[in-house]
Amino acid sequence: MALPAPITELVEQLQRLPGIGAKSAQRLAFHVLRTPREDAERLCEAIRGVKERVTYCSTCNNITDADPCTYCTNPGRDQRLICVVEEPQNVSVVEKTGGFKGAYHVLMGVLSPLQGVGPDDLKIKGLLSRVGDGQVDEVIVATNPTVEGEATALYLARLLKPLGVRVTRIAMGIPVGSDLEYADEITMGRAMDGRREF
Repeated sequence: MALPAPITELVEQLQRLPGIGAKSAQRLAFHVLRTPREDAERLCEAIRGVKERVTYCSTCNNITDADPCTYCTNPGRDQRLICVVEEPQNVSVVEKTGGFKGAYHVLMGVLSPLQGVGPDDLKIKGLLSRVGDGQVDEVIVATNPTVEGEATALYLARLLKPLGVRVTRIAMGIPVGSDLEYADEITMGRAMDGRREF
């Protein structure tokens, strides 16, 4: 069945989104077609608003609609403690814990020589500048436990330690709610290494 050109164009554009295949894109396009015009307009405005008003913080590289962002300007946050994450969406994951009250630094990726991503492609210089001014006591490296995340964590530790700052790594191991029998040897090894006293 040949679809009208506007539907075909919408399907093609939706397919460009991560995780959206041809069937999902077509289902979404028909959903948009069935929704009231006002809902479709609100969706268009929300997308336009993101593109027009959201930017990256000049201090930490997190997404924001005001520069610098609320994490960097909030006097209730400890600016002497910086949590380094790979991407802006990682900030919300840390925030959901409710326990971290420091600042952030978003690298905008990880080192990946196979993908052509080197140190100059990441937002490392800004982190070094923040730490180098002597106003930071600790940097928590919270990159993912992947090969690239680990390599990035080690690289950052080598750069930061000579600056006299404490560099720590988030703990990794057995997730809450899982069974030990399903843990692989690397995960179990990390859980044992990261054990702490009661």
